[in-house]
Amino acid sequence: MKDYFIRLLHYDRFANLSILSVLLQTKDYAKAEQLMAHLLTAQQVWFGRCIGKPANITTLWPDWKADTFEQRINDNHLQWLTYLESLNDNDFGQSIHYKNLQGDDFETKLTDILAHLINHGTHHRAQAGQHLKLAGTDLPYTDYILFARQH
Repeated sequence: MKDYFIRLLHYDRFANLSILSVLLQTKDYAKAEQLMAHLLTAQQVWFGRCIGKPANITTLWPDWKADTFEQRINDNHLQWLTYLESLNDNDFGQSIHYKNLQGDDFETKLTDILAHLINHGTHHRAQAGQHLKLAGTDLPYTDYILFARQH
């Protein structure tokens, strides 16, 4: 279980950096930038929930700039990787208790949070990619199977 989610985290970083490389070369990328900022913020929020220390974030749609994303992508990746490496296989079936940004209490299995984290990233990268494509950019291949073949 651990190795599976670690591999997905590596894929997530690969795909985020791939989209970022195109985003930084595009003139009209405001919407794609906003979507990527949201994706990276959500990763921090979920990480905070999993370690029992809510992230110091008040909005899920921050006004972060693309030139800060590479560091954020790498920082998020390292935090999540370090966290997953510290777990044993039994920990993945445990429930995480947390509050959403509105203060409502929830309890969700770690495996479901991790699945959401990866799927959420894929969803918003696709949205960002669509905006970049409409701006005339050729998109990189970010399919998981491409990553799997190369790694």
